[in-house]
Amino acid sequence: MSIVKISDGPLKDEVLVVGLSSTNSKGGIAIESGDLAIDTKAILASLIEMGATGAPDEVIKTPGSAVRMMVFTGLGKKSAHYPHEVLRRAAGAASRALSGTSSATFALSTSSPESIAAVAEGASLGAYVFSEFKGSSKADLKAALKTITIYSKSASKPDAKAAVSRAKVIADYTFLVRDLINTPPSHLTPISFCKKLSDSIKSLGGAKAGLKVTIWDEKQLKSGGFGGIIGVGQGSANPPRLLHISYTPAGVAKKRYALVGKGITFDTGGLALKPAKGMEAMKSDMSGAAAVCAATLAIAALKLPIAIETWAPLAENMPSDTATRPSDIITILGGKTIEVLNPDAEGRLVLADGLVKAQASKNKLDGIIDVATLTGAQVIALGTRTSAVMTNNEEFSSRFLAAAERSGEQFWPMPLPVELRASLDSPVADMANIGDKSGGMLVAGLFLKEFVHPDLPWLHLDIAGPAFNTASAHGYTPVGGTGIALRALVTLVEGA
Repeated sequence: MSIVKISDGPLKDEVLVVGLSSTNSKGGIAIESGDLAIDTKAILASLIEMGATGAPDEVIKTPGSAVRMMVFTGLGKKSAHYPHEVLRRAAGAASRALSGTSSATFALSTSSPESIAAVAEGASLGAYVFSEFKGSSKADLKAALKTITIYSKSASKPDAKAAVSRAKVIADYTFLVRDLINTPPSHLTPISFCKKLSDSIKSLGGAKAGLKVTIWDEKQLKSGGFGGIIGVGQGSANPPRLLHISYTPAGVAKKRYALVGKGITFDTGGLALKPAKGMEAMKSDMSGAAAVCAATLAIAALKLPIAIETWAPLAENMPSDTATRPSDIITILGGKTIEVLNPDAEGRLVLADGLVKAQASKNKLDGIIDVATLTGAQVIALGTRTSAVMTNNEEFSSRFLAAAERSGEQFWPMPLPVELRASLDSPVADMANIGDKSGGMLVAGLFLKEFVHPDLPWLHLDIAGPAFNTASAHGYTPVGGTGIALRALVTLVEGA
């Protein structure tokens, strides 16, 4: 993890990062160094000769005079006030390009605590390297940027220091999500997932931080009636688990939310076996569980006055002689029966158990949110960078979307058309686990809606595409696990 700090003193780091913007369509560029005054005339001429454009994700390195190296990171079109996400991505792109570097000062726009937070967050999130499973090549791998200094005249102000501290917390727990997603399924099973989270909670302080962990094993799940989790996990040699993390803040909690995350540690499709091509990315099918668990820890680390009940139903979906067969009927917690027409539509089955269990809490909930890499239809509808939001409460959805925009995460509202519900009817059970292929993402949302009390504000976040980046790195986003949804969830809770 990088060290992140803020300063307005003399430059001490070996690298200086500043912004570069485009001023017109004829190739004009401008250097944006925030509160740090630098002589730009000679530098600009050199940058123009190099073909610099200031485009987003452009990073140019040149020798410096006061520092060993100057790094110019693209901000896009010149603006008097750059959007926070522009700053976040520019800082992240520079930070990614500085792997192997000891320290860097980021002199970008820091005119407000929010812009300071954006630069600190982007720089921190970009400084990520996953090297746990490197062997003989590990010595050749460049380490992430070690020390990040945000240059700002507001360095001594409490809100500026708080913004940097918060950015560090967000980065730390986003890295936890990324690490969990990137861990191969040979090393991340339902049992080891619980162990890793338990260790992280212990490191944070456990009960002293207001955190408590409870884990149901396969015997408890079976006797307790968790038919969805058992039905999905029964084909694997690695037994399923249900992980519960509760966070109780010091003092009186202003509100209480439940978070439920899909935790399929590997998804072969079960007896509806997936094609080999692309199956390696199915180690990411626990991204929702990782996001809600790590978000809970971040909320605890920030000592937010909101109580959180988090549920991670964990299973490995494998084909075997004990796996659930197409046309099998399982019983979800609470008694609703499901005809499993497609064992590869398994995420909704474990989430159904999780949603029902979350609502059985003796404490009144103000809202419930499930997060899941649920459908390939999400990618078809919204692509690989925008996640979907479905809801039974427009006010709750609007607050979440506003929080997501502030956090820099891209979410888009999607409907739950009532006419698609009939496609989930089954002649032999209460429901089937699949329905109309057209609008498959929406049908999955309608399935989950059946397990939520209509008076309880509920959000369903389908993060199937954005959770795992199989393309090239961009901004502060690496290849592999991204950590999507954590920042939006924390921001929502902060504003509750």
